[in-house]
Amino acid sequence: MSELVQFSLGGRLKPKGNIQTVGILGCGSVGQVIARIAAQYGMDVVFLDLTQERLKEIYHDIEEQLDEVIAQWGITYSEKKLIMSRIKGTTDYNDLKNCDLVIETISSRQKGTLLGLRKELFQKVESVVSDKAIISSDLSTLIISDLAVVLKHPERAIGVHFIEPIDKANIVEVVKGRQTSDETYDKVSRFLRMINKRAILINESPGNVSTRILIPLINEACEILMEGVASISDIDETMKETTGYIYGPFEIADKMGLDKILKYMDNLYQEYGDKKYKASPIIKRLVRANYLGIQSKKGFYNYEGSKPVGNTISCAIIN
Repeated sequence: MSELVQFSLGGRLKPKGNIQTVGILGCGSVGQVIARIAAQYGMDVVFLDLTQERLKEIYHDIEEQLDEVIAQWGITYSEKKLIMSRIKGTTDYNDLKNCDLVIETISSRQKGTLLGLRKELFQKVESVVSDKAIISSDLSTLIISDLAVVLKHPERAIGVHFIEPIDKANIVEVVKGRQTSDETYDKVSRFLRMINKRAILINESPGNVSTRILIPLINEACEILMEGVASISDIDETMKETTGYIYGPFEIADKMGLDKILKYMDNLYQEYGDKKYKASPIIKRLVRANYLGIQSKKGFYNYEGSKPVGNTISCAIIN
């Protein structure tokens, strides 16, 4: 054995207990931001999605996000190149085998919580990662214990809900399941500190804290709009000025995706049966018209890139 190999010189040291490689399962809008941030803070990222064509789209989307950061003097082109070098896309679960933490962030327009599909994904991940690897889900209206039941090591399962806008929010809701170990929670908390975020411990409850508060807020904003009390932009400006929010309710809905907002509303209404979670007719009409927010360039606002421009949605859709 050479001295270089013996003493790991020229190789990458891996401090015990630290998260060095992060897996992203289903790399939609949320997964892309998590991948970008983790890579920006020096971690290797492996994201898994369905097809090679989809992998190319994801690479392109992440590069566009980094270009926006460059335009705001956040990073340099050299730093962008370094960040992208740490991100690898794959369609093969075996490529997740060296991940210390795998985060499921699948997105779908199907109704419901996709509990069965997520359980299947958890089992596939556990079959390839080490016994020490953490398996998590960016859950909002699900309970992590319902996913952990399919694992041989349920103590490794934990919920991590990255709050929108992910690149600006300083906290992450971390949900311990019935069997989640303290070691798992401590490792995830350490990982979040490594990416300059703070863990907020949440007891299991569909919607956690942020979603349960946000959904009624968006619904009430829609009610005010339908009553003709104020315009979309004025409602947003009022909320930002009076609360200190970064974005107003319509802006945050567009950023999260109105199809995702509708799913959250339906899931919470089914769970709690409270009318405050029942989806506003405006949300339903926009989703049917494929006005999904930033991703479709039309939502409550029209968009060029990620910036709202021009006129807001027509009265025909609101009324």
